[in-house]
Amino acid sequence: MIGFDTIGNATLIGYDDKPVITTDPWIRGGAYFGSWTFSHAIPTEQLESIQKCPYLWFSHGHPDHLNLESISDLHNKQVLLANHVGGRIYDDLTSLGLNVRILPEREWVRLSKRIRVITISDYNQDSILLLDIGGTLVIDLNDANDRGWGHFVKQIARSYKTSYLLKLSHYGDADMMNLFDEEGRRITPGAAKKAQVGKPLSRWAQVFGANHVIPFSSFHRYQREDSLWANDYVTPLSAYSDGFNSSQCTLLPAFMRIDCETNHAAPLNPPENVAAARPASDFGDSWSEPLDAADKQRLAAYFQAKQTLKLHLGFLRFIVGGEETTIDLNPKLRPFGITFTVPRHSLMAAVEYQVFDDLLIGNFMRTTLHGGATLYPDFTPLVAKYSDNGRASTRRQLRRYFLEYFRRDPVNMLLNLLEAKSDDIFRKIVPHQSAPYKHAQTLYWKLK
Repeated sequence: MIGFDTIGNATLIGYDDKPVITTDPWIRGGAYFGSWTFSHAIPTEQLESIQKCPYLWFSHGHPDHLNLESISDLHNKQVLLANHVGGRIYDDLTSLGLNVRILPEREWVRLSKRIRVITISDYNQDSILLLDIGGTLVIDLNDANDRGWGHFVKQIARSYKTSYLLKLSHYGDADMMNLFDEEGRRITPGAAKKAQVGKPLSRWAQVFGANHVIPFSSFHRYQREDSLWANDYVTPLSAYSDGFNSSQCTLLPAFMRIDCETNHAAPLNPPENVAAARPASDFGDSWSEPLDAADKQRLAAYFQAKQTLKLHLGFLRFIVGGEETTIDLNPKLRPFGITFTVPRHSLMAAVEYQVFDDLLIGNFMRTTLHGGATLYPDFTPLVAKYSDNGRASTRRQLRRYFLEYFRRDPVNMLLNLLEAKSDDIFRKIVPHQSAPYKHAQTLYWKLK
């Protein structure tokens, strides 16, 4: 067969008579300190195909995409990466003894007679993959949103008669939702609105001129007892048709086999994963265990080294085992801060391995915002994207970081940053559910 399968959370398997490439193969183990597990099983046939692929491609460092337990089964492959500034993933994987190759940005690379790929990185430490499989274009956007590469992808897509778009769309649980105000009241997550997830998929298909859309990169469930509450906000497979409206594009089920020679599309219908609830102790956590003196020193050093935080926050507070530890960042911004209530083992593992974002997305850590502080843009991008992964912790390093991405595509990068800035301003002025906001959103997608 010349074609591809979609399976698991964000795994594509490309075939040229035999398996050639697999993307983001999370095939065993949990993610986010055990909080996530699979929503559906991966059939034996696809597991065997993944094992036979000579090439692996990883989009970014989140453990539902780059999963260390899964990599241990796949050591005899060549790993393909986009050219992420900072080189975090490359350094980590080569230190494990893997054969890693950074692909040139925005250039076709042939992997077999009838499969070639292009990969593009962006300043959010995400990357996308375009695959030409026997003359059919597959646009694997996984978790990424357009951060300056959209125009390039549209140009590529125009030359293909048949194209498939693979894209995350969900209620919003694949992010920090366990938020509280200063009075201890839970802040209702945006995922509670259960917005029509088919609507953005049809819009993205229109942007890139795709003939077909396959929901992607959003298939998990929560299994830790302290994060089971978040299962109320997981997007069911039945929701992906809600709001999908296109006369030019077909919405396909999530798990598919596509034959690119015949254009035949067949659902794989993997069984749903029924996982038992697991206590935090299964993953090394005890909510009653406090930090010791050495833990506190390492915790403070980790965050104080991220100097850009001082421009936005006055303090960070950690409640671990019932004891408080406060890290002062900027006395002039003392009312603005964040409190994290979190078990010791996962917290210190996040510090040691520089993966604090994994705690946020796991949704068992409780986060309290003070004085109007926000996770975006005050905390998460600075800590997880630019510092932990991009190695940019100071203002000077951050300027160099963005300058490198700007150099790769100056015009579209500038337009994207201006768009993002103007959108932030517009959101502050115009209410999200108001008629002017909805009209502006419709105009945005038409222009895009």
